[in-house]
Amino acid sequence: MPASQLPTRRKWSTGICGCFEDCSNCWVTCFCPCLTFARNAEIVDEGRTSAYTAGRNYLVLLTFVPVLGATLYGYTYRTKLRRRFELPEQPCWPCGDCCVHHLCCFCALCQEHRELTNRQMDPRGGKISS
Repeated sequence: MPASQLPTRRKWSTGICGCFEDCSNCWVTCFCPCLTFARNAEIVDEGRTSAYTAGRNYLVLLTFVPVLGATLYGYTYRTKLRRRFELPEQPCWPCGDCCVHHLCCFCALCQEHRELTNRQMDPRGGKISS
């Protein structure tokens, strides 16, 4: 994405329902959400948490504490991402990040992945794109 088209601060670059803007990531997320989460988390955490650790934790929570565990773990990283880029909570319900991950974790993970990609991050490689 050229510098002139980079998303401005305080605005998401894509909507929550824009999953098909990146079909390959949409498929990966549908079949293995822990992989998308792991890739996102490593970037959001600036390498303090490895993709392996984040993915393993997400998978364990998804397996043993279905819905609630993955929701709570996923929403914390969405909140970190929002704070890092000064993005609004969307939708702006009370506990919006938690609700988004609870009601549609796949859409939330895909949106977060697109946001990182559109901001010159590379969630697939765990680094800033050159």
